[in-house]
Amino acid sequence: MNNGELNEIARALVAPAKGILAADESTGTITRRFDSINTESTEQSRRDYRELLLRTPGASEFISGVILYDETLRQRGADGTPIVSILQEQGIIPGIKVDKSTHRLPNADGEVITEGLDGLRDRLAEYYEIGARFAKWRAVINIGQGSTGESIPSQYCIDANAHALARYAALSQEAGLVPIVEPEAVMDGDHSIERCEEVTLNALHSTYDQLARQRVDLSGTLLKPNMVISGKDAAERADAKEVAERTLDAFMREVPAAVPGIVFLSGGQTDDEATENLQAISVAARDMNTPWELSYSYGRALQAAPLNAWSGNAANTEAAQQEFYRRAMLVSAARQGKYTPGMGA
Repeated sequence: MNNGELNEIARALVAPAKGILAADESTGTITRRFDSINTESTEQSRRDYRELLLRTPGASEFISGVILYDETLRQRGADGTPIVSILQEQGIIPGIKVDKSTHRLPNADGEVITEGLDGLRDRLAEYYEIGARFAKWRAVINIGQGSTGESIPSQYCIDANAHALARYAALSQEAGLVPIVEPEAVMDGDHSIERCEEVTLNALHSTYDQLARQRVDLSGTLLKPNMVISGKDAAERADAKEVAERTLDAFMREVPAAVPGIVFLSGGQTDDEATENLQAISVAARDMNTPWELSYSYGRALQAAPLNAWSGNAANTEAAQQEFYRRAMLVSAARQGKYTPGMGA
């Protein structure tokens, strides 16, 4: 696949009014979510839940692509149709999470590194053959203090994760997959929005430095970042207007114009918070002449309501799909700067 085709896919993923559903929870993560609704996590129950989301009537109005987990990408729906085909028939682009999660970073107390580069070239080739057309790799940047009192993240952690992100991105493009690059300064902690901004700027700077060094074509990539936001346990949390201003300022300083789009993660925010912050960012961006499409790649902010509506009961499928459609519609409205609280109630 040439660079022009990668750019076309990237732009299709950030088409007007649309964004990405992140349905790539690991087996451990989705098991914890199923535990919250007293539902056993089995291969079939995970398939049934994800299939109901993917078959939601009208979802393609708001969803351009879906990030899948390895298990789901290989599955078939209840009627025998491959999950990939279910998406393709609706004009939704299948994607795949390719990292192998985080592990302790050596000689760095309280910090982690994302692993999964070993054997990645072969896995990417297989995923392309199955039907995936984009990929995702998440780097986790913790903010706070290590057990001995040192401030984290360290530059060592930021640079190590940026290097891995760039290696993954280069291999993805080689395989014909658009890489979504996700350096996430996580929301856990009591840090201020100023500290989040400082860490976000550093992480973005190091990431784009490594992408350039490793000859990644930015026009065939997307960025999946955190918003610049207060820690969820902060004594005073910044409002949506300040989140929007600081987020856009950071991106204007560090994200090259060649990147087609930025797809925000919801990252521990509540449904309403993630929607209101995206709305504020979309409105503020109108006056800034930003060079990229601003969209979403949400997991929990799209899935929490339908998961609770479903509760593991097939009889609740239609109700769960209605909740998913409603959440997708609201987030799409926020992406366009048209969301108002109470909308869709």
